[in-house]
Amino acid sequence: MRSSDYYVPSAFLALVFVAKLPALVRGRNNPLIRSVCALVGTAGLCFFFGAPPTISAVNELTGIPNVSGPLVYMIMGVFDCSCLVLIVNWRGGPPDRVRRRTRQWIAVYAVATVALPVLFFLGEAPEERLRDLDTYYATTPYIREMIVLYLGAHLLSATVTTVLCLRWARHVGGWLRAGLTVLVCGFVLNWAFSATKLTAVVAAWCGRDLSGLSTGAAPPVAAVGALVTAVGFLLPLIGPRLEEQATAWTAYRRLAPLWRLLRTTPGETGGPAGASWWASPRTRRTVRETLIHDRLLTLGPRLDDGVRQRAAERAAAEGASAGNAAVAGLAAMVRAAVAETETETGAAAPEPEETGTADRPDWGVSAGAAALMAAVRPGSGGLVPLARAVGRAECSECGGGGAADPGVRRPPPVRSGR
Repeated sequence: MRSSDYYVPSAFLALVFVAKLPALVRGRNNPLIRSVCALVGTAGLCFFFGAPPTISAVNELTGIPNVSGPLVYMIMGVFDCSCLVLIVNWRGGPPDRVRRRTRQWIAVYAVATVALPVLFFLGEAPEERLRDLDTYYATTPYIREMIVLYLGAHLLSATVTTVLCLRWARHVGGWLRAGLTVLVCGFVLNWAFSATKLTAVVAAWCGRDLSGLSTGAAPPVAAVGALVTAVGFLLPLIGPRLEEQATAWTAYRRLAPLWRLLRTTPGETGGPAGASWWASPRTRRTVRETLIHDRLLTLGPRLDDGVRQRAAERAAAEGASAGNAAVAGLAAMVRAAVAETETETGAAAPEPEETGTADRPDWGVSAGAAALMAAVRPGSGGLVPLARAVGRAECSECGGGGAADPGVRRPPPVRSGR
């Protein structure tokens, strides 16, 4: 592997760790957050200290050949323990049992991590090996045990976490299940890394040279595995937020036909045209919904329930469902109110006798406003269906289909001459 193959994953994991720091500061007493940060941080350190240039620099700085080996193996041990502790705390259960299992795994890996440098200094590894320390010293006393210990600890962690995630994934869904599925892939890659390294070591014991497995195949597998594992742990945390923003953006775009209809109403000055360009999708949707509600309120005196009823009856007669027919009636009523507003703004308001509105009872206006407000009250999700109905009416008019909403009175042309 090239040096960049180590440093690029390290930089990515460092960014993830920095992004999680605020959460760590706020929840420093939360074992779940601590485990996530420990996992991401140690994974990044593994790649940084496992890069050949860093190995050479550490060996030169300390004056001890190959001392980077046990250092990297110790960081890997902390990473393995963090994976297990995180899974235990993430899955939850009785607090006493969670604490007991957490302490057990910490104790096991603490012993293994401390034993690694002890075995290294008991053995002899005078010749510096930047890439093939595992296979070159596979038969050296104490160094051999150190190599088997770190590979065994990594293999154990990958196996246990894979089994736990598979069992847990059967009982959950959504983003959590997706995250567990990705985690299984990452842990399988970690297992493959250990198995590949161990195969090369066993081959060295048997007098065969399979160091290519250890130096060529295993490091890329480890790099991909660490990144996949980090994504798996972050997916259930980030996924719901991304989904929320995507849902907000979709709703914001679907409200566009209704907003176009209402924002072009002459004489309405109810606030800004929308959110700032840098605003989040959720903020954009909220602003647009608020402005639409404000504009609909100003149309209240012009909402004719008779228009709504006739449009709903016609839509039902054409085969629309009860819900779609009701929304079509509301859209027709809103469009009629907007058309009436445009008429009154573009020319002097006609006398009631000229439009026939003198016979419209007051209870019809109140009933129309009440029906609209009930359908689009905040939190009901009724604005999007109304916007769709308005959009269909626009498409019908653009296609030459005539008036899409029955009962909508088109404003008479405004004459400029006297």
